[in-house]
Amino acid sequence: MMSYFKLFALAAISFLLAGCPSSPNVPDPEPTDTAYGDDAGATTDGMGDGSYGGGEYLDDPTAGELAMVIYFDFDSSEVRAADQDVVSRHAMQLGDNPNSRVRLEGHADERGSREYNIGLGERRAQAVRQMLMIQGVSAAQISTVSFGEERPVAFGSSEEDYAQNRRVEFKYTN
Repeated sequence: MMSYFKLFALAAISFLLAGCPSSPNVPDPEPTDTAYGDDAGATTDGMGDGSYGGGEYLDDPTAGELAMVIYFDFDSSEVRAADQDVVSRHAMQLGDNPNSRVRLEGHADERGSREYNIGLGERRAQAVRQMLMIQGVSAAQISTVSFGEERPVAFGSSEEDYAQNRRVEFKYTN
């Protein structure tokens, strides 16, 4: 009986220690583009060099003023009711154009650790991806990337600045 307890305690301690970083200096993760579906191994044509600013973006003239950014509440990855219509319009555009591809870029404000914000940006992008897929968009048309706090659009420390940085951007690519 006592040996089982010791074995269990040793396994529990090993499990807990495996989750701890070996050093306090964790390198900055590079943003990675995550593709889903059958085309997960497909090439990104021009995006593989690490520069996400390149690439051609498509504009659908029939979409009118289609918002390319949606915003999130503090520490939330839930798409707000006010932005669900925007996501639906993107779903219609992608459904009407099966050769179109969209990259969802998740962002966070500067509050929180770098690692937490990368995860939060990814959860935000995944929430939008899930909504698009529920509305019939193919997983092969969607990729996600999280930049966390690394690409702010507002550089101040006010709530208005933070609110502008809590976002997902839609980037259409060829």
